Amino acid sequence: MKTLSFLILFLASLFAQAQNRIPKLSPNAEISVLTIGQGPELYDSFGHTAVRVRDANRGIDYVFNYGLFDFDTPNFYTKFARGKLLYRLGIKPFDKFLADYIAQQRIISSQKLIQTADERQALFDFLLDNAQEENSRYLYDFLYDNCATRPANAINSIYSNDIFIDFKPVSEGLSHRDLIQKNVPWNTWGSFGMDIAIGSVTDRPVSYKEYLFLPEYTAEALQIAEGANGRIAAPAQILYAPESPNSYTENFISSPLVIFSLIALFILNFTYQDYKNDRGVRLLDKTLLMITGTIGVLLALLWFATEHSTTKWNYNLLWAFPFHAIAAFALRKQANKRWLYPYLKLSLILLVLLAFHWIIGIQAYPPALLPLLIGIAVRYVYLLAQVKKTINNS
Repeated sequence: MKTLSFLILFLASLFAQAQNRIPKLSPNAEISVLTIGQGPELYDSFGHTAVRVRDANRGIDYVFNYGLFDFDTPNFYTKFARGKLLYRLGIKPFDKFLADYIAQQRIISSQKLIQTADERQALFDFLLDNAQEENSRYLYDFLYDNCATRPANAINSIYSNDIFIDFKPVSEGLSHRDLIQKNVPWNTWGSFGMDIAIGSVTDRPVSYKEYLFLPEYTAEALQIAEGANGRIAAPAQILYAPESPNSYTENFISSPLVIFSLIALFILNFTYQDYKNDRGVRLLDKTLLMITGTIGVLLALLWFATEHSTTKWNYNLLWAFPFHAIAAFALRKQANKRWLYPYLKLSLILLVLLAFHWIIGIQAYPPALLPLLIGIAVRYVYLLAQVKKTINNS
């Protein structure tokens, strides 16, 4: 911690010199954008971007990293859940930064920026100003303000025109959800959880510039970006390439598709046995309603009670309807309330509406969810008939 404080003070003193028009960077200085490949954990699966400033004449070789946050932040988990967690720009010696990602067996590439001395100085000043304690923190947004978009915006800020305006990715016409799923295998709990939590706002095709929330596309955009004097970045150079690069994976046996298929088979078999033996409302029905209702409450909170831009207009609420939790308490083996029958009809209609949304592309849902939805729909049909009987007999 003392070393970091000294480093920030040292760089801050350089910035103070710049304010007095005393040159800081020598003509041999270089600024590069570093792109880190995927890691083995879910939070590593999208890669990372940072900016390296190297000036051998001044003894400078530091990395500016916009991807830091503090676990000791008061109410850390509450702020994280509500989308109000502040990230910050940190500074680290390049050799230590490199060693960290080599230890994680992640590929590291570097793109040297082709700049005039004034442009290098302006970008360095910009980074130093951002690194000041009062400027270093920002409200993180996964899609629009993160470790990849911040360096891109910093580079763009020193040019009079938008250097990324001509960026055209290899994969065109994708949505934010499509881009996320390119980095996280669909049949994993990480992908499933994100697909449940994010709403239809992530399903519209995005502009090319909106691809830049992913480090790989920031690197791709830099490769073709042009300033007033032509290309602004040299071809990427690999600094480290592990023999077996890490990536986020999970065991198929415990994957969402397998687990939900087994649950669906259980529900279907249970329902068939109940139908043969003419059994009424069961604990299974109350459990399904309670679980889906609780999930719905959480999704509604993510939509209405947080600042997350990705969790709005989430139609997973059509199957995870918050009021199911109330229906679970009201459901009885005998003498059910009359409102339960039209309510269960509504639940089936909501599932049909979900299927319609899925087919026409309003929102994509986790493929692994399909077996469970079929099982729930069949159970609701059976439950509807049983509730009707208990109402008629009451």
